[in-house]
Amino acid sequence: MIVAGCGGPESKEKHQKMPPEVPHCRSPVTPQVRFSSPVSPKAPLDQPYQHKHCRGSKNMNFSRKKLIPFLVLILSIISVLRLLRIAVTTSSSSPPFPALTALPPTALRDACSPLSTCSKFPSEKKVPANVTGLREKEYRLLSNLISQKTPCNLLIFGIDPQYVSLSSINAGGTTIFLEDDHNKISTLKTNSNTTRVYQVDYQIPAKEAYKLLKHARENPDCAPSSKLQLSKCQLALKNLPQEVYELKWDVVVVDGPSGSTPDEPGRMAAIYTASMMARNGKITDVVVHDVDRTIEKWFSWEFLCDENLISSKGRLWNFRITGQSNSTNFCPAKTITIE
Repeated sequence: MIVAGCGGPESKEKHQKMPPEVPHCRSPVTPQVRFSSPVSPKAPLDQPYQHKHCRGSKNMNFSRKKLIPFLVLILSIISVLRLLRIAVTTSSSSPPFPALTALPPTALRDACSPLSTCSKFPSEKKVPANVTGLREKEYRLLSNLISQKTPCNLLIFGIDPQYVSLSSINAGGTTIFLEDDHNKISTLKTNSNTTRVYQVDYQIPAKEAYKLLKHARENPDCAPSSKLQLSKCQLALKNLPQEVYELKWDVVVVDGPSGSTPDEPGRMAAIYTASMMARNGKITDVVVHDVDRTIEKWFSWEFLCDENLISSKGRLWNFRITGQSNSTNFCPAKTITIE
């Protein structure tokens, strides 16, 4: 029950200066009682005495002030619900993210170890996995290199229509392709008698890269002074056509095999064999493609050496190797330690 009071600033001052008086007001909830009062000449006899409801207006103001925060709260809840509804509608209409395939621990170790096919960090413009071939600036670097050396001996691991056009730049020189995909070989058409294509068989999957690099470091048979065809190094390609071993190569391009998954043949042996052939010549340019992938990057550092890197464009590195057939090390004393 609300107790009515005649409170107010002015009444408080009066109460402080004067003795308290009996209030002539009542609560609005009490029933009206008619009192006899002196008859006023201006008022009718049966008019009841008008009682003041001293706090009626203040109760109304108080209710309004209390109602405003309640309305604000309701409007806020409605706004939040509308935002949630919009978010749910938008997420349901947008295309889902591609599913992530979980790998077993061994596959993750092999695929993402320092010498696997997965990239450590994305480059400025990440190249999708299904994009193959040379970019324009990569092709320009390679075509300029061959134009400066033509006619020359050009060896290419892998085959692509862009590389076929490079063989036409090497007019009067010898171009040999080494490819493991029979379908690519069957669709290739060459118009030069100095361009030849051989099918090779790569046995080592990309997931063996880490183990093979440790083997090459610990085994003296993998040193650059050994004979490639007689080598006992597991990285040596010994079943290539005989003329591949006999010719002195001016340019060697490594863009095969694919090595795009851990179970597919990797380019470990191709990079090692290219480095061995380069050291049997005078000056040989070895060009490695897809160096944004870890196998290509680490094996290039190990067997071609970063101090021999003379130029690069995109995913293409160009190493210039001077013949060092009597050397026991591929690179100077500093090496990359694998734990």
